[in-house]
Amino acid sequence: MKTSFSFIVFLFLILYGQAQQNENQYSVLFYNVENLFDIKNDSITDDDEFTPEGERHWTYKRLNVKLQNTAKIILSLSEWKVPTLVGLCEIENRYVLEKLLKETPLKTVPYKIIHKESPDFRGIDVALLYNDTQFYPLNYEYYPLIKRNGEMMNSREILYVSGVMGGVDTIHVFVNHWPSRYSGVMETRELRKEAASLLHAKIELVLKNTPDAKIIVLGDFNDQPNDDSIEKCLQAQAVTTELVSHELYNLSEDWEANGQGTLKYQSQWFVFDQVIVSGAMLVAKEGLYAQPEWATICKLPYLLESDEKYGGFKPKRTYTGYKYNGGFSDHLPVLLKLQVR
Repeated sequence: MKTSFSFIVFLFLILYGQAQQNENQYSVLFYNVENLFDIKNDSITDDDEFTPEGERHWTYKRLNVKLQNTAKIILSLSEWKVPTLVGLCEIENRYVLEKLLKETPLKTVPYKIIHKESPDFRGIDVALLYNDTQFYPLNYEYYPLIKRNGEMMNSREILYVSGVMGGVDTIHVFVNHWPSRYSGVMETRELRKEAASLLHAKIELVLKNTPDAKIIVLGDFNDQPNDDSIEKCLQAQAVTTELVSHELYNLSEDWEANGQGTLKYQSQWFVFDQVIVSGAMLVAKEGLYAQPEWATICKLPYLLESDEKYGGFKPKRTYTGYKYNGGFSDHLPVLLKLQVR
């Protein structure tokens, strides 16, 4: 009896310790969900192919599968806890976000929505979901992308949200989906540089008011960590041994070198989806902090399928070309874990 009782006490202490630890752990997810459209035709955007009569024969049933799949991913990433913040891109409107939160297992999580319609010609937006028992938003703004001639781009805006996480610390989050490479890498390079310059300017405003601000930058940048838009315009650098609170550090910098990527084109993996933080997140002596290795690509097995043409694996998409595939996205999610000291 004495041995049995000691074991029970030991087990209780372990479980209690884990519960206490989980109370001080949070995570932030970013996911390009790839074409999360409703089934209705919007007369002012180019969404015709995502209707029942369109080229992709996008139906309510297929939309529901997409929503269930997206919810499955978010809920599967709960090694610590279900993500406190979820940055999303390629969602068409608030309607699909409401369905995601009300008609899938995510209805068990008290997520709230920050969203605004963007000027994107296809009608796709960026948004943030937040667990309102763990995060209290203080302010949010959307920043439109402006060309050097003063013309507004028909592209996604940058979303900025500040708030208190866990009742212990204020963080500043930027959610991005920069102009794509669809018209050619070189032809669109300057557009991403302009997006990077805008983001850098907005971050500088935060740092001007709060030099040791804890900043998290998430997004699909449609550029790699070593491209000029990220390294030179945004000035996000690799993690060094001497960290400075007001500098930006790209926690995704070494993913490509380690053979990792968030999307695949033909045989090559690319790191378009990235996690960037201010040095204050890495050097904090109290409150929320992160370590570089806590930023990861979420390579859940069911997100991948065999790549019959180029070998290895590739993301399991909703469509392969115009053939319905019933998958998830052409991008893999990225996750940043946080703890409280």
